[in-house]
Amino acid sequence: MRLYLVRHPQPEVAPGICYGSTDLAVAPQENERAAVALVRALPKGLPVFSSPAKRCSGLAARLAAMLGSPAVTYDARLTEIHFGAWEMRAWDDIPRAEIDAWSKNLIAYRPGGGESVMQMAQRVHAFHEDIRRQSEHGAAGGVVCHAGTIRLLLACQRGLTLAELALHAAQARHQIAYGEMIVIDC
Repeated sequence: MRLYLVRHPQPEVAPGICYGSTDLAVAPQENERAAVALVRALPKGLPVFSSPAKRCSGLAARLAAMLGSPAVTYDARLTEIHFGAWEMRAWDDIPRAEIDAWSKNLIAYRPGGGESVMQMAQRVHAFHEDIRRQSEHGAAGGVVCHAGTIRLLLACQRGLTLAELALHAAQARHQIAYGEMIVIDC
């Protein structure tokens, strides 16, 4: 199965703000720009899956319409990590001791009392396994989601245990641009 992993366009938020699962909008012109750039590389009729977050759902709906695809399948397992009390705070305002505690226990620490990387890995892995089982050999799907989700989906390709998958994704440098597409074969 071929998956086209697409990171959402840049949301409307100030630089330096922690915004994991916060539901942020994207300027309509950014969704349109991203859709026009992406649609040329996507197969017509491609099933589209998306995080329900506004910053993903707008692009997913636009892509599905442009490709003549079935209705988008929204799946909460594709949402970004929930940073709890850190959500919508400036990274510089989060106590250094809390960030250090997270870096010492990347997979089990719950930043801001929110969700751990292991919890996120469990739900993303479950999505990955479900989509693999439901698809025929050679089928394809588009997935519009978040950088953290994409890192986990990429790690799913490595055949790691769940703990190894979570740690690998947590340690991976974030280099996925807004609106970028990464193609993987499951």
